[in-house]
Order: sequence, then structure tokens, then C-alpha cells
Amino acid sequence: MQNSVLPTNDPVDVEERKPRHRQSGKGRYEDTTVSFADLGLPKPLLRALADAGIDSPFPIQSATLPDALAGRDVLGRAQTGSGKTLAFGLALLARLDGGSSAPLRPRALILVPTRELALQVSDALTPLAKSLGLWCRTAVGGMSFPRQAEALRRGVDLLIATPGRLSDHVRQGTCVLDSVQFSAIDEADQMADMGFLPQVREILDLTDRDGQVLLFSATLDGDVDQLVKRYLHDPVTHSVDVATASVSTMAHHLLLVSKQDKADVITEMAARDGRTIMFVRTKHHVDRLAEKLRSVGVRAGALHGGKTQGARNRVLSQFRDGDNPVLVATDVAARGIHVDGVSLVVHVDPPADPKDYLHRAGRTARAGEAGTVVTVVTHEQRRGVVRLTDKAGVKPEHTRVRPGDAELVRITGARVPSGEPVIDTPPPARPPRSGHAAPRRRRFEGKREFEGGNPRRREHQPRDRDHNGEHPREHAPRRTRDFQPREGANRAARRSGLPRGWREGDRRGADRG
Repeated sequence: MQNSVLPTNDPVDVEERKPRHRQSGKGRYEDTTVSFADLGLPKPLLRALADAGIDSPFPIQSATLPDALAGRDVLGRAQTGSGKTLAFGLALLARLDGGSSAPLRPRALILVPTRELALQVSDALTPLAKSLGLWCRTAVGGMSFPRQAEALRRGVDLLIATPGRLSDHVRQGTCVLDSVQFSAIDEADQMADMGFLPQVREILDLTDRDGQVLLFSATLDGDVDQLVKRYLHDPVTHSVDVATASVSTMAHHLLLVSKQDKADVITEMAARDGRTIMFVRTKHHVDRLAEKLRSVGVRAGALHGGKTQGARNRVLSQFRDGDNPVLVATDVAARGIHVDGVSLVVHVDPPADPKDYLHRAGRTARAGEAGTVVTVVTHEQRRGVVRLTDKAGVKPEHTRVRPGDAELVRITGARVPSGEPVIDTPPPARPPRSGHAAPRRRRFEGKREFEGGNPRRREHQPRDRDHNGEHPREHAPRRTRDFQPREGANRAARRSGLPRGWREGDRRGADRG
């Protein structure tokens, strides 16, 4: 076992010995010195892991699980894509085994910064929770609040939530946190960057004061340190990676281009074979670039925070399935989005700081897979990007390229797009749900084009026909209007000599008659 509980009262940084690794069939590197069975997990969890094809733990999992299972507060620092989800997820599920939850009162809580990360954590842990007979649910923004409230009312063992939506449930009385004995905080540094720490503190203040807290992040500095001092008791810190880019299977490149050539270089890189993620800064630029790529034959999807949750899920599903091999995104996809086989990450717009660079780059070369990270730089941007990569611990290869250059093809696999616009097929219409009648057909089935006037007026409606195909009133004598004297007929009509009840407009008809 790699790490035992340390008999100390101060937070410590445990130096890990380098484990021996072997490469699995999926291209990932696994620790062969420790197995999940050696870590003391419940047998149903071991069977569920074996059924999922997960045989050996990654270094962060074998390092943190012994302390977490022993009830210690844990700080886990590891590079994104290193297996942190199972590191805290398995610990929480094992600790929950054998208990039961009360309505509205979850027993364990996982806080994550984004909806996409929450859904990804749920997808990873729900099958494992079912093996223990535990209920795992999510509470995130952009999805049905009443459905989440109903799930909480039925009882939830492990709740995966974003701070904003969970705060809403607490205020509405649909979630009570005083029974939460086990808490995990994932990507704590991103929560600090996004301004979520006040909400995180309010949430943790409502949980059991003697409960266990697991905090995992790529970096453990700044405001995260204040969170650690306030809520973690006698924590053990496990760090298996430094907070710089040190993945040996990741190649970094700076492509120096002119402003005139930048758009064509990006288009040729997008037209390559394989999954590609392109990062830009603004939502407007995401939509504009994705639309341009589709207009020249590149199947690209757009992902940013301005889209509805359904649209974001659909775009990610198409990217995972390979229907759209290119994902154009803002930094909303820089963390928590795990898709196998992403071989190229392109910084179309350079990131704002070294952390953003590392998290964007972390979408490729995950857990031993090979990948390439490219930053497209103009002459004016070169000096700032070099300083940024130095702070991130990256020494990229500098290459000046133009559209169609052999070096561009060697580094990224770029090629000229087909030029045929991508046309999306509309989704098939959904049949009516069971127990619901089909929508009624509209009575009007006639021609829809009208020269003018209101299409709802009677003269535009198709007339019924008799058995001879003729209108029944077509040959009927024309009905004449019977004018009856009105009470208080106007004086103008009397002066004109017209009968009482006649209006001024009827004079013309009388004259014609």
C-alpha cells in the first residue's frame, strides 16, 4: 500500500515513490504495485469495477484511498485526467455502504464547479452506487428544479451538485444538509476563480461539523488554502504531480502565423482526421468559428455557457460519438470534460493565464494517451505567450507556418477541407407520449398562400360542396336586405329623403338601383 495514515497533526505533503506502470489496452498507464482489492473496497464495488474494465488504480487513487477509507480528511493534488473522480468517489461510496438516507437529507455531497463536470461525475459513479444499493443524484442549474426536488424527497445517499443550484434547494427547503457526513470538493481552484467560494463556505457550514472532507484540485494555493484551514481537520496531502505541464506524452507547439493566414491555418487544422478541441475566448467567436468551419465542410459543434443545458449535452454527445469530430468551445470545456481520443488541442485565442493553459491542454494526453497542444500566435502575441508558457512550465517548439506547409501537416495532420457545407438533418419528430392523445388536426387544409387579407376570414375558407361538386347556395336566389326603421334614425337621413334606418353608405346603392 503506497500511503499509510501519518501520525501527525499538521498538514503534510507526502512524497510518493514512483510506482511501476504498465500500459493498458486503452493506452492508459496503471499502477501495478497495488490493486483495488488491496485497498479494502467492498466486494460489490470490486465486482462493479471489474465489470467496467477498471482493473488497477491510478497513482492518485492508490495514494489517497487508504487515508480516505480510514476517515482522514484528504487533500489530493493531481493533474487533470489523472483519475481524481474515482479517488474521492470510491471513498465516499465505501463509507456510505450499509446506511440509509432520509427524505430531503443526503448523506454525502460532492461539489463541482460546472454542470458538465457534475454530469460526468454522475455517469462515472452511478453504476458503482447501484452495486451497493445506493442512490446517486445530481442537482445542477439548467435542469428541472421540481424533478431534482422530487428525487431529494425520495431520499438520496450521494448528491452531486453545483454550488448555485444547491443553494437554491437549501433556500427552498427541498434539501437539508445537516445529515451530510462525507463531503468532497472537486476542482476547488476553479471554484475560487469563478467566485463560488462564498457559496461553498455557506454549504459546508450547514453540514456535520465532525464530518469528513476530501478536497481535490490541480492546484492547492490562494483562496483554496483558506478553505482548507477552515474546514479540514488534520488533513493529509497527497501530490502525485507538480502544478506544471509534465506529461511526457504531450507535445507543445507555438505556430507563428500572420494575421492574414491565421483563419486558413485554423481551418486546415480543423479538417484533420481525429478529435480536435479548439478554444476561443468569447461565446460570439465560438458560434462564428463553428459556423465558418461547417460552411467549408468541417463537422464542428459549438459549446459555451450561453447555450441551454440540453443543447450543451447534445453537442457533447455528438463530439463523443464522433458525429462532430471538432469541438469549438470557451473555457467552459477546459475542465471536467473527458472524451477519449482527443488528439489535438488548439488555442485559437491564447489563454489568459498559465492555469487556463494547463487545463485546456489537459483535454488531451489524458492518463497516458498521446496528444498535441498547439497555440496559434501572431507576431504581436508572441512575447506574451512565451511568458505564459514559461510560467506554466512548458517549453513549446516554435514553428512559422503558412496554409499548406509541410510542417503544419507534420505537427497537426492538417489538410484542405472539402468545401461542401455541412447540412444538418432535422431530428425525427417524437411520437406522442403514452397516455396522451395525438394533437388534433387543424380544420383548415386548404391553400396557405393568400394574396392579402386575413386568412381566417370566411371568404378564404374552403366551402362545402354537394354531391354534384357545386356549392349548395351557388344557384340560390340572392337574398335582399330588409332595412327596418331604427329608433332614433339620424337627422341627415331624414333631410335626404331616405327612409328611416337607412345609412349614408346605402345612398350609393339606391342611386345605382
